[in-house]
Amino acid sequence: MKTLFLGVTLGLAAALSFALEEEDITGTWYVKAMVVDKDFPEDRRPRKVSPVKVTALGGGDLEATFTFMREDRCIQKKILMRKTEEPGKFSAYGGRKLIYLQELPRRDHYVFYCKDQRRGGLLHMGKLVGRNPDTNLEALEKFKKLVQRKGLSEEDITPLQTGSCAPER
Repeated sequence: MKTLFLGVTLGLAAALSFALEEEDITGTWYVKAMVVDKDFPEDRRPRKVSPVKVTALGGGDLEATFTFMREDRCIQKKILMRKTEEPGKFSAYGGRKLIYLQELPRRDHYVFYCKDQRRGGLLHMGKLVGRNPDTNLEALEKFKKLVQRKGLSEEDITPLQTGSCAPER
């Protein structure tokens, strides 16, 4: 009986923990800064981005929706992020892209870190996101340290302007 109670309690605690994690990441996130590999083509780097909307799809999967300007065109992108066995790690595009979500000590900021296999190479990208558009210097410093640990250069961090555009149809 004690074993059954312990199993049920642990299962309930895990379910509640997962629900809280999912709830924490869903909603609207404002992109504060971005960094990409030096190999990432300059003309493909967005300068204006919209907030990212993260939606829970069930089973731990997430969908991220955002728009960005490229070549004077507004482009909408939806990314289906499939939950993996590793907490905070998701895969997209059939496993070609790995996305890591890392909460910063301030609960209102996350880092979205991506590894993307393209054209025979591996590209890395990091985004600092927060619940509101205001700049948070503490979160930016944590972001800088994290991207350095991932092998990206602090000099390549780009502060982004929030853009508002309707995607082309």
